[in-house]
Amino acid sequence: MINRVEKLSLLSEMIAFAKHDNDIKAIEYNFLLGVAKQLEISREDFDYLIEHPINYIHLKSHSERIVQFHRLVLLMNIDNEHSDSKKIVKLYNFGLRMGLSHESISKVLYLMESFPNKIVPPDVLIDIFKTQYN
Repeated sequence: MINRVEKLSLLSEMIAFAKHDNDIKAIEYNFLLGVAKQLEISREDFDYLIEHPINYIHLKSHSERIVQFHRLVLLMNIDNEHSDSKKIVKLYNFGLRMGLSHESISKVLYLMESFPNKIVPPDVLIDIFKTQYN
């Protein structure tokens, strides 16, 4: 289980990803707020993170990093807008920074296009990372 500081770091990272165009859309805000609730982070702490990001903390657990990458994939595609290359590159770099294999990240980003709303099902994503991890 991850601790509070790691949870705040994950959320801060997602907020930074959503702010790629200097603005968090309402749908992104609501998604992030849902993740905050899932992580047991109060709305006050969540709103504080929007204006005061904290430093990235590397997660030790490989499975937690995969879950976080999946959250970022969902966040990128939540508004159903065309994913521009800058967002894809940013997502790719986030994955690399988390220590995920570039083969797995590339495969997820490639397969993402073939799913409705570009949402990769969790079991498919886990299988991709399991294959590369072994």
